[in-house]
Amino acid sequence: MKWTKKIDTVLPEASNTLFINGQWRKSRTGRTFSVDNPSTGERLFELADAGAEDAIDALDAASSSAEGWAASTPVERRNLLDNSYEAVMDNKKLFAELMTKEMGKTYQEALGEVAYGAGFLKWFAEEAMRSYGRTFHLPDGRKGLATHDPVGPCYLVTPWNFPLAMATRKIGPALAAGDTMIVKPAGLTSLTTLAMVEVLRQAGVPDGVVNVITSEHSPEISDALFADGRLRKISFTGSTTVGKALMKQAADQVLRTSMELGGNAPFLVFDDADIDQTVQGVMMAKFRNNGQACTSANRILVQDGIADEFVDKLQRAVSALKVGDGMDPSTDIGPLINKKAVDRMERIVKDAVDAGADLLAGGHRSDLGECFFQPTLLDHVPRECEVFREEIFGPVLPISRFSSDEEGMKAANDTIYGLAAYAYTRSIKRSEWVQGHAQAGVLAINSGVLSDASVPFGGVKQSGMGREGGSEGIYEYLTTKYTLLIP
Repeated sequence: MKWTKKIDTVLPEASNTLFINGQWRKSRTGRTFSVDNPSTGERLFELADAGAEDAIDALDAASSSAEGWAASTPVERRNLLDNSYEAVMDNKKLFAELMTKEMGKTYQEALGEVAYGAGFLKWFAEEAMRSYGRTFHLPDGRKGLATHDPVGPCYLVTPWNFPLAMATRKIGPALAAGDTMIVKPAGLTSLTTLAMVEVLRQAGVPDGVVNVITSEHSPEISDALFADGRLRKISFTGSTTVGKALMKQAADQVLRTSMELGGNAPFLVFDDADIDQTVQGVMMAKFRNNGQACTSANRILVQDGIADEFVDKLQRAVSALKVGDGMDPSTDIGPLINKKAVDRMERIVKDAVDAGADLLAGGHRSDLGECFFQPTLLDHVPRECEVFREEIFGPVLPISRFSSDEEGMKAANDTIYGLAAYAYTRSIKRSEWVQGHAQAGVLAINSGVLSDASVPFGGVKQSGMGREGGSEGIYEYLTTKYTLLIP
């Protein structure tokens, strides 16, 4: 049935923004913090700043509702997720505007994120029906049964750069599996998640199944939850540094752990690549979300034979990008999330230029405001520079040249990270070689976009563990039980 409701109130009363056991409420701490528009500096909303007691209240709700939700049927879970999908899509303009205002991405990109994020609800609505078990015979002839049960109460921590999609990518499979949860969105972009939980409430999620706490004191929240034996899983998307700290805490309770951490994606351009198509791919892979994506093309490695022509065309494309407010339909690049991010862009560009890199475009702050930085292109970047070694998370594009395929792949894999990788070539043989040698959890060949709800997403090395999306995603939220059947 077509979902017809709209979100009657986008957000609850100011500071009454914790959603625990089906109710909006204030924090026990009495603290609040603000969400600001990075484009204008405008204060958008005042949110409740949760503490340890609020975290335990949320876990109480998730624990008390766990048995009932685990006993729900796959059809009930599917219907809830289908209703939620329809509700998100019916409110796509509202969600897009919220995201543009609270984190700066362009309105058109935000509309794309709504469709992408809602896709996880739709995908896992169907996966709720498919968490198959199996029967088998032991060597001695007895029969065995393998089934999958909900993990239990989960702690889901989402980042600021894709506030809708990163929430639905965790909430969708958790609901489909029959788990209850505490969601903690990033403080910088909590408004979208709060609107999302209102959609879930109206779609019929039972009280206590989904709880959302907003806070600027993340360690206080995690310390309280990780010390409580009722919590059974942590799923975190964010920096490798924070992920490592959470993994150490999770070890004390032997929690199920899913980590989607930092990236340093190489973009390999081989000498047989279609140059125009490759430039288009680089622009999509790098400048999506103002360069603030874990899958962003972080290092461009181009083979000597086509390097000059490729760099010339890429320079023209980067120089043509328009910086501005994300709500302006002519804007290509919006603001970064905050001034601290701009300060870092300025520092890593200077470091590269001082080391001998050629600055071909941008490289400076914009006069539009303190959170704006010009799209930047650097060529002949020494590979020991920070801009090549660490995740950039901004609109800065460094280029290095390579001669042989082996040299290019060695440079691509020369990082502690292993999330995304890209390669452009017309050769099937080369494509297969890249697929076999790239140290990455997700790889795109001849495409600048690789994320979708239907595919398994996650990294290797220090980019994390576990997979989100695809048929694999629901099993992160299920445990396997073996039963010996004796007649």
